[in-house]
Amino acid sequence: MNAFGRRGGMNAGGQRPAFGNASPMKGGTPVRAAEAASEQFPPVETAPLPTDSDTPPAKADAMTRLQDRVTGSAEQGSSKVEGFEASVHRIKEQVLPRLLERVDPEAASMLTKDELAEEFRPIIGEVLAELKINLNRREQFALEKVLVDELLGLGPLEELLNDPEISDIMVNGPAQTFVEKKGKLQIAQIQFRDEEHLFQIAQRIVNKVGRRVDQTTPLADARLPDGSRVNVIVPPLSLRGTAISIRKFSEKPITLDMMKGFGSMSDKMATALKVAGASRFNIVISGGTGSGKTTMLNALSKMIDPGERVITIEDAAELRLQQPHWLPLETRPPNLEGQGAITIRDLVVNALRMRPDRIILGEIRGSECFDMLAAMNTGHDGSMCTLHSNSPREALARMENMVMMSDIKVPKEAISRQIADSVDLIVQVKRLRDGTRRTTNITEVIGMEGDVIVTQELFKFEYLDETPDGKIIGEYRAMGLRPYTLEKAKQFGFDQPFLEACL
Repeated sequence: MNAFGRRGGMNAGGQRPAFGNASPMKGGTPVRAAEAASEQFPPVETAPLPTDSDTPPAKADAMTRLQDRVTGSAEQGSSKVEGFEASVHRIKEQVLPRLLERVDPEAASMLTKDELAEEFRPIIGEVLAELKINLNRREQFALEKVLVDELLGLGPLEELLNDPEISDIMVNGPAQTFVEKKGKLQIAQIQFRDEEHLFQIAQRIVNKVGRRVDQTTPLADARLPDGSRVNVIVPPLSLRGTAISIRKFSEKPITLDMMKGFGSMSDKMATALKVAGASRFNIVISGGTGSGKTTMLNALSKMIDPGERVITIEDAAELRLQQPHWLPLETRPPNLEGQGAITIRDLVVNALRMRPDRIILGEIRGSECFDMLAAMNTGHDGSMCTLHSNSPREALARMENMVMMSDIKVPKEAISRQIADSVDLIVQVKRLRDGTRRTTNITEVIGMEGDVIVTQELFKFEYLDETPDGKIIGEYRAMGLRPYTLEKAKQFGFDQPFLEACL
């Protein structure tokens, strides 16, 4: 018997079971089985294969871009120096050893770059004469600059640091360097001699801020004199050699009005953020890496009253506040014995004893989140911080997780309530795929409903289309809601412009 309780094979009459009826379905006139089948099951009309002319232009363009990416070269780019620069660097390699023999390093380190260039000029001429190398005026000036950069500056990096269009520098070992220009990555035409040359420059950067990098401490955060943030990672952690990541500091302070002019936000959004900064809202700036969180924090700090005492706390100091009463604090890594580390949390606890009006954290990553919330909720209105997340809702969830991951034994409901009571505004910033940085959400934290934090969106950036050259077109929309923090703005006399901006 089969699985359905019937015997397989023959039926009760000794014949095979019928799986269908061969008789025609129409009329009484018998027809052949093939004709009957053709009437019961007419042939399916197969659609013709699409040609290039039938494919919609948008889809054809998208498929072309996908195919280009599939067939694109997977080889690593190499930062090769060519042409005039290459010839100057080749001459530099011949001149530098002889130049070092004739120069006192201690005396040279006391001079400025301009003074050193003046002292070097006749010595370089002597060395070139010995080597029987003839240079024109342009080549000689270029050689002097390269040599001075090598001895007092950061070698090949100096050229990139002096370029105002470059916002990020990423060195992936001695043979490859990328830069970011206008939000897009591209290969840089510089090259280091070897790994030892690159490692010396990395040490020069971190030593200036009293830190060290070597095989025992292969990670280091530092900053340049202009405030640019630097991260260094060396072998054995970095497999391609020393890696240096530099986030350049803008020489010209960026304001909310400038960001509005760049298209990063609308006029109403700029007004709302100005009111939030001036009315001492507690603000969390959320976004991904390179999305402009620190830039937004610097711009908001412009709205702080000059009479307020502001304390900033960071791992590597990069905030540049334009306030007269501003005190920056910086963490300290442990020494070789693993002792003496000063964390962000230690500095936050200490800052509460320094009579601050506002506390600003460059970035919260862990248990210091609890102390920051306590500061916001205990008389330090107007405090601000940044964190990594993809949306305002995720920012709240991350803050809950950071407090719960610490050694503080507090129920989740109490943590959520403290976040809802402390934070007034979440500003979400994002770097879009065309390289532009936009303020995509301004969200208000209202309070608690049960065990859920309730928020309402005041402003939102909505994607509309994309131009043929890849530029994203969107619209900033005010959601037309009455802000919950209007009463706080009213205490500072900004309730009317705040309400008009949000509606």
